[in-house]
Amino acid sequence: MREAMMNRYFTTLTGVLTLLSGLGAAPLLAAGPMESVRPTPRTAPILAAVVAETKAAAPEIEGDDAGLRAWVRAFRPRALAEGIVAELFDRTLDTVRYDEEIIRRDRNQSEFTKTVWDYLGTATSDLRVQNGGKALAQWQRTLEDIEAKYGVEKEVVTAIWGLESAYGSFRGSDHVINSLATLAYDARRAAFFEAELINALRILQAGDVEADQMRGSWAGAMGHTQFMPSSFLAHAVDWDGDGRRDIWGDDPSDALASTAAYLKHFGWTEGQPWGIEVALPEGFDYLLADRSIIKSAEEWTALGLTQLNGTALEAHGPASVLLPAGADGAAFLIYDNFTVIENYNTADAYVIGVGHLSDRIGGAGPIQQSWPRDDRALSFDERIELQTLLTEAGFDTEKIDAKIGPLTVNAVRRYQQARGLVPDGYAPPRLLERLRKE
Repeated sequence: MREAMMNRYFTTLTGVLTLLSGLGAAPLLAAGPMESVRPTPRTAPILAAVVAETKAAAPEIEGDDAGLRAWVRAFRPRALAEGIVAELFDRTLDTVRYDEEIIRRDRNQSEFTKTVWDYLGTATSDLRVQNGGKALAQWQRTLEDIEAKYGVEKEVVTAIWGLESAYGSFRGSDHVINSLATLAYDARRAAFFEAELINALRILQAGDVEADQMRGSWAGAMGHTQFMPSSFLAHAVDWDGDGRRDIWGDDPSDALASTAAYLKHFGWTEGQPWGIEVALPEGFDYLLADRSIIKSAEEWTALGLTQLNGTALEAHGPASVLLPAGADGAAFLIYDNFTVIENYNTADAYVIGVGHLSDRIGGAGPIQQSWPRDDRALSFDERIELQTLLTEAGFDTEKIDAKIGPLTVNAVRRYQQARGLVPDGYAPPRLLERLRKE
């Protein structure tokens, strides 16, 4: 029997059983300053549902080469019906082998457990900024031409390049076809990876790359700026005019232009910042720090927001207030271009990372406001517990999935309002501790 198991499931199950039994605490992050005691829950069915949902989402799969080859034979008619040439299919998939390591990595993807300031410390480090300046200087003419065509600033394209592959240094070495076939054979996200495998075969069929050169991450993201096959087909361009859309080779031109084309497709506004740091006035209504509340510069200025130097806000377009670390952290006004970058990765930390790195490459300084550095990120178990306790207390998060998205943020706000706390939607460990005591 394969020993690679679903760490996420067992981590969650451990936390759930601990909550149900009241016998102790589940493991904490190494960065955790103290143990976290799990009380006996008041509504066991909610947690039981979490166990069932987690297990169903990530069932254990027994896999081997024979099973994968059988799957390939069953998959062949579906691929051919999508227009894949039989000879290409047979030649390309004849050599695929089941890769247990890929499934292990897919099962055990670590949850995003860094605070935003810790993430930015890596994503926008001085070294990454310096390397970004060097990369931009080396490819400046190309990036300027790309900017002229697509209207996406060269610093932004360079920043995505920097976060996705360290400016081409780490493009991935896994065979994409083998990775996608293994993941498609696995039942957990079969439909998604089957579609990506067919798209990868379409790329080969178009002649953009040979199969042995189609390398990327274990999950199928490819090249300098880590396009999935579907994104490649929709947005990749042949910038250098050699007849191929080559995002894999040492020359990054096609990849950089493809990234700009991608951002343009999703509505990039030339000249508009992704966001700016702002100073909030004393007595600011933190209920206004909501992505759904969008106002003009004049309206925000009337509410007391200013640039950090105290001057009036410039008119960059409609904006909303983002507080990624709550009332005690940096405050930003974010614009439509923030949403455009989210199409690459929806995590606020990633978008801020791209935006701030692009600013730093362009000569701006670090983020000036402080962060609540005594806080740490909640672990997976703790986020499950937070959502469970909020829901039990009458502040329904609608999903118990360990994802602190808009639904959970709004539930946190309602709880904070009801308890006379600052309603900033931020959930540090101390908020969870308060919920445990109620």
